[in-house]
Amino acid sequence: MALSADSNSLLDLDALSALKQARVALVTTEWNDKIVAAQVAGARRIAEQTGAIISKELVVPGSFELPFACRALWNNMETYSDAPEAIIAFGAVIRGGTPHFEYVSKAVTDGILQLNLSLPIPVIFGVLTLDTEQQAWERLGGVHGHKGEEAMITALKMIRMSRSI
Repeated sequence: MALSADSNSLLDLDALSALKQARVALVTTEWNDKIVAAQVAGARRIAEQTGAIISKELVVPGSFELPFACRALWNNMETYSDAPEAIIAFGAVIRGGTPHFEYVSKAVTDGILQLNLSLPIPVIFGVLTLDTEQQAWERLGGVHGHKGEEAMITALKMIRMSRSI
């Protein structure tokens, strides 16, 4: 399995030093709330380190609802001067004993893909799709890095890219 630490430039915050007051919205789920709270904490750490602004936060029941909430957020913010320049969708789907995992994982993945193709700002996929809760903690400060931090870094790099074109 690839590790984020193996990609030297992926976690480099120096490249973001010139980015001023980047605005990022967070859309999070209530389901698996401890995991999602750790994702958000990581995103907040990177925002503080880079001077980014978390311009709006929305909470929805589960991951299936994330794409709708991201679009609703944008539709209600696009004319405001403090509109987000990127949205991060945070959630966690853990495999159980039914096909529910596959349906929800595919729906949220496809939904966020469609948002990236239709909205004028990037929507960052911060949904962990896991076999076990232990895998979440391996991805939130364990051997697989911190996916909340990585999502914010990705959002900021996409804002930098958008501002440059």
